Amino acid sequence: MRWKKVLIFNGGSWTMRARRLSDGLAGPCFRAAQAAFVVWCVGSGFLEAAGVEDAAVRAALPEFKTIPAVSDAERSPSQPVDPARFKAWTRSQGDSGSRRYSSLDQINRGNVSALRAAWTYRSADGAANIQCTPVIVDGVMYAPTPGLALVAVDARTGAEKWRFQVPKPERIRNEDAVARRGLVYWPGDTENGPRLLFGSGDWIYAVDPAGGKAVEGFGAGGRTFISKGATISGVVYQNVYVVGGVRGGVFGYDVRDGRFLWEFSTVAKDAKTGETWGPEAGSADCWGGMSLDEGRGMVFVAVGAPRPDMVGVGRPGDNLYSNCVLALDAMTGAYRWHFQDLRHDLWDLDVCAPPNLVTVERGGRKLDAVTGLSKAGNLLLLDRGTGKPVFPFRLRRAPVSNLPGELTSAYQPDPELPEPVSRMEFNPSMITKRSPEATDFVRKVVERSHYGFFQPFEEGKPTLFIGTRGGAEWSGGAVDVPTGRLYVTSNRWVSKITVVANEERERDPKVPASAGESHYVAHCAVCHGAQREGVGVAPPLVGLKARLKDADVLALLRTGRGLMPPNLVLSEGERGELLDYLFRRNQPGVSAPAGGSAPKYTFGGYQFLVDHEGYPGIEPPWGLLNCFDLNTGKALWRVPLGELEELTKQGIPKTGSQTLGGATVTAGGLVFVAGTQDEKIRAFDADTGRELWEAKLPFAGTSAPAVYEVEGRQYVVVTATGGGRVGGKSGMGDAYVAFCLP
Repeated sequence: MRWKKVLIFNGGSWTMRARRLSDGLAGPCFRAAQAAFVVWCVGSGFLEAAGVEDAAVRAALPEFKTIPAVSDAERSPSQPVDPARFKAWTRSQGDSGSRRYSSLDQINRGNVSALRAAWTYRSADGAANIQCTPVIVDGVMYAPTPGLALVAVDARTGAEKWRFQVPKPERIRNEDAVARRGLVYWPGDTENGPRLLFGSGDWIYAVDPAGGKAVEGFGAGGRTFISKGATISGVVYQNVYVVGGVRGGVFGYDVRDGRFLWEFSTVAKDAKTGETWGPEAGSADCWGGMSLDEGRGMVFVAVGAPRPDMVGVGRPGDNLYSNCVLALDAMTGAYRWHFQDLRHDLWDLDVCAPPNLVTVERGGRKLDAVTGLSKAGNLLLLDRGTGKPVFPFRLRRAPVSNLPGELTSAYQPDPELPEPVSRMEFNPSMITKRSPEATDFVRKVVERSHYGFFQPFEEGKPTLFIGTRGGAEWSGGAVDVPTGRLYVTSNRWVSKITVVANEERERDPKVPASAGESHYVAHCAVCHGAQREGVGVAPPLVGLKARLKDADVLALLRTGRGLMPPNLVLSEGERGELLDYLFRRNQPGVSAPAGGSAPKYTFGGYQFLVDHEGYPGIEPPWGLLNCFDLNTGKALWRVPLGELEELTKQGIPKTGSQTLGGATVTAGGLVFVAGTQDEKIRAFDADTGRELWEAKLPFAGTSAPAVYEVEGRQYVVVTATGGGRVGGKSGMGDAYVAFCLP
């Protein structure tokens, strides 16, 4: 007998214990005799589990659990909000509460049809997918450019006033984009001048809005280091600038001099939360955005899915604070509360957008709340002071995994109210009916795939769910402050994700191809794909060793099957070399996991269920603009967003398209939104969802519009740089376009 640390899981909770194990059980791992328990042993830097989960134990649990709503006594009473803030646009999300609401009403339902382009600014320093809404202060627009610069532009004429250039790294990462998903204007105080604050790479910059120079005294040369990388716009509370790290963590800096003040780790490992990750913790990234309640001194952070994506074998537990709305004290970074959406996320269904501050009415009383939006399609509505849900939050029993070492959460969200933006669950009744050919093509893919409510992955077999480009996106929602309505764009694309063992990875391109790979390229790749991913009705060959044996494949090569003809060209020796490649027995540049640990896994990239012509394999709409009454939790209306003109010409009703731009709402009763594949900006009636106006952009819109006023005239400006996931026929560019009335 000897002592060993073990991590014990019992129906949803984890505890670390020292247990005395017999020599037969004290290897790298063992499974306890009791079916309700799974025991993971902590060895030398790795964590492993034996076997697969017990479906019978899971099935014996109640089907539903409910997190009760906040009680009347616990509700956070509403605090007054200065209405003047909604005439300005000093942060990419409109204000510190991320409401994207403008109280300007010169442009309204009655005259929006006359809206026209006032000016177009082109930065002329490259082309890039810019995902930042500009800020506008005292008649000047501040915005990033493709060439890693920040520019000041006359907001009345579109003429450039100054340009601040950020040093260009040798290799540009996502976070190196200037103000990638936002910036903020700080007006200064009695001793410090105003400044523009934004991130680029591993730095936070402070720039003087008057002349475009780095603010002396802020860090070194106008910038201060952030250890986890910068990507979002932060918030300023008194003298503290709070911002999230793209690779995890929340940070506080002194806005006056850039001095580091505090850090909050989003990978929970403390007495308060218990063990929720295991010793091989990944990361919980803060790229979704944040909001600030100045009256309470609280900052609300959207925390994304845990890393690594799709595979949780090395990170057992609920993985707090991933997939959370996290509330912190803005001055100190101290924990206030959290609310988790998915537990132990395997599907990359992040809480993905800046939480919106809202005030809603329940039972005749107003209370302050905050939203959370996720790619799973869930709309969280939480009491701002306590983090408890405003409506009872239902959880549903989830299926187990048969991937060795994977320990799923017993329950996942299945909310009733607020009504979800969308549901992540796919089923065959959703298959496209666009044409018989499209239906048949997609049906055959579905037949060889998994699907269902939070269905875990199986090695080598695709799993379908409305997810990584489903539900809400990073652009988030807009709040009509007087009514408590939320406007949010959403996508309905079906992800098709396949998990494979690490030895299934593709060859290191620096290493020459094997003879078997050469045979594959010559004879198989045209149907089964360059990386064995499957093309059309031809199935993927990733993970083939988990489904077939050598004799099965040799028989198929000799006789063919269905659309696959027999191969009479390869010799017996060449067929053997091909099998070695397909079964990954001789793949150069890829080594098996070291240390004798349990199999490790990866996934075969972000793919989607599409038909034979590349259109989504699900019935429309494929992109939506949604309106929710947060007082009742119910959707008021949903309308397709975006048009695929080639389908319209075929007589197909408007389907909606991929959309990533986000909405902005105004006191004129309008919702402005761009971000669609047809490269248009539109205005909708905020009450009914009726489309009232549209205009063509030089490139697809890539962020939510901003609304501002100069010399008594109201403008709407949108970032139009195209590219990215939405794309657009015009490709990528460098434009900002402003609109006003004649």
